This record gives sequence, structure tokens and C-alpha cells, in this order.
Amino acid sequence: MVELEPIAVYVHWPFCRSKCPYCDFNSHVRDGVDEARWTRALLADLDHHAALAPGRMVGSVFFGGGTPSLMPPETVAAVLDRVRARWRVAADAEVTLEANPNSAEAGRFRAFAAAGVNRLSLGVQALDPAALRFLGRAHGRAEAIAAIEHARNSFARFSFDLIYARPGQTVADWGRELDEALALAGDHLSLYQLTVEPGTAFATLARRGDLRVPEEDTAAALYEATQDRLAAAGLPGYEISNHARPGGECRHNLAYWRYLDYVGVGPGAHGRLTRAGIKYATRERRAPEAWLAAVETAGAGLEEMTPVDRAGALEEMLMMGLRLTEGVARPRLENAAGEALEARFADTLPPLVKGGFLTLDQDRLAATPSGRQRLNAVLAALLA
Repeated sequence: MVELEPIAVYVHWPFCRSKCPYCDFNSHVRDGVDEARWTRALLADLDHHAALAPGRMVGSVFFGGGTPSLMPPETVAAVLDRVRARWRVAADAEVTLEANPNSAEAGRFRAFAAAGVNRLSLGVQALDPAALRFLGRAHGRAEAIAAIEHARNSFARFSFDLIYARPGQTVADWGRELDEALALAGDHLSLYQLTVEPGTAFATLARRGDLRVPEEDTAAALYEATQDRLAAAGLPGYEISNHARPGGECRHNLAYWRYLDYVGVGPGAHGRLTRAGIKYATRERRAPEAWLAAVETAGAGLEEMTPVDRAGALEEMLMMGLRLTEGVARPRLENAAGEALEARFADTLPPLVKGGFLTLDQDRLAATPSGRQRLNAVLAALLA
């Protein structure tokens, strides 16, 4: 029997101290959280998913949210112990935890490292005090810098996020912030362009005319400046918003972008699992209280598990894989399509290649830098 690729395990902690105005993630503010009850539920849900994917090797675990650094370190340790009890775990498995730079949470970093976390992802979002206030962050500039240094001293690997294309931001402003970020960085940086998502506080402000993001030309110039500056510093973009030194890429997120199998545990978590040669999409109940009740009454928070058909698998593979600089392996795409790419996309692929947005050779299909910059439009044209 052919050995399947290692799976990735995602664990969602849905709670935050406050809701950021740009955030559309499944995150919630609660007056109190019964941590022991939530730990039991996460372990029970993990057991259910382990039964769906028996005998697999785990290559990475990712604690996301929400704000996972609000979790008790004992909960993180219990989850990792259960992962090791239910699956084989790669000797070099990557274990990432997302954290906010608030001092109270940064002080717990060593406890998370002792629990088994070996990579920290810090939600810094800005190094400019006014920008931090605009983004609704609960930390200040000094806290952010202190947390970065604390992460450097506590974990083998760390990364932090910044958000650009903020109102009024110029290329020169962003260049200075990038230079400072690079002086603080380890082997990885995530740099996201601000988007106004439906249902967020920023969406309300934008609808009233009280928030204006940079024009398309300015946003494009900021993106290009980001790519150039990071590449020159030795952290080229390996994905649209993620940059790393060679070997410093986030292996967990690569599992998503390479369309490998992953388990999603916790409220609203999604997964993709291959069983008997069929890829299934899984989705957990989204509301924290509904998820918790389902686990405690039925033993699992799973709301949906549906087969992904050939067309769906091909579309997902393209949507995820073309985000990567490496693109998607041609044999995988053609296996999903059931035919050659030239036949499957006879009308839509040639113009995109000729226009300089995609490249296709014997080995892989990839988006060019220009194609990645406008990937949503490229995908819409390819899949039309």
C-alpha cells in the first residue's frame, strides 16, 4: 500500500480579549471561559478525527484562533500528548502557536515552549503607534518589540505579521517600517495587504465613507516594494503574503497550499482528508457554544463531511497552489482533471500564459509575479 503524505493538524481556540476592526475570523469575546471543559472537548474532538484518519503520520500542528496564546499552556501540552497518542508524529514535526504581543501573554512563552511548541507566530500587525491604534490592537510598539525578542529567546523558530496598505500609507513610509521589521525578524515574515472584509467594523466605516484604503495603483506599488525589499534581504516571497529564508517556510501552511490532507479541530475548523482514495471536506460547527454542546453530547463537533468531486478538487488545488511561487505540480493537476491541462483549459489557459500571468512547462503550472499580484482575477479567468 502506498504511504500517504503526512497530515497537518489544526486546533482552533476561538476566544480573544477584544475583536479587531479588520478581523473576519471565527473569533469571539467572552467574559469567562471554562478552560478545563474546553480542554476536554478539544481532546474528544481530536479523538474523533484520529478515528477518521487512522495510521497517518503527523508532520505539523498549528494552534490558531482567535488568540491561542490565551490558552493555558497545560491545554496545549494535553493536546500535543493526545496527538502523539493517536498518531505517529514526525521527529521534526513543526508545532506553531499564534500569539499576541501583550506582556501578560509574552510572559507565558517559555511555558508554551516547554509544552512542545517550537514555532511562534506573533500578530504584531504594525510597528507604528498610530497604526496600532487604528488597527485596534491591544499592544503598543514597545510591547511588540519586547515580545519579538522574547520569542527569539524562547523558540527555535518565530515569525510575525504586519499589515500594509493602510489609509494614507506611502511606499516610503512602508519601506522604513519594513527595514525595521527586517532588523527584528527571524527566518519568516508574513505581510498582508489590508482588505475590508464584510461584517467587520472596518466594513461599517467604509460604508459610511469614514475609511478609505489606498487606491489600486498605490496598493500595487506597496506590494511590489514589499516583494523587492524582502527578496533583497534574503527572505523571498514563497507565497503571496509570506516570506522566508530558504528552509524557514511555515510547513503547516504549505500543507494547505499544496492541497495535502489536514485535520481541523475546534469551532469552525475545516479539514481535507483522503479516505479510500476519496478526498473529503470536513467542517466543524462554527459557534463556540454550539460546537461545545455537540462535542459533549455526541463526541464530536463535526457538522459536515462531504466528498470533493473532481471539478472541486481541481479548483481547490489551483486556488491554493497558485498562491505559491513554486506553483502546482502538473501531474497532480492532470490527475485531478483527468486530462491534459491544454485540453481542460483549452480556451482560458493560452491567453493567460501569453499575457504573462501564468507559466506552464512539463513539470508545473505557476503564476508569475504579475499573476500572483492579481490572482483572484487570474483564477476567475482560468476557471471561467
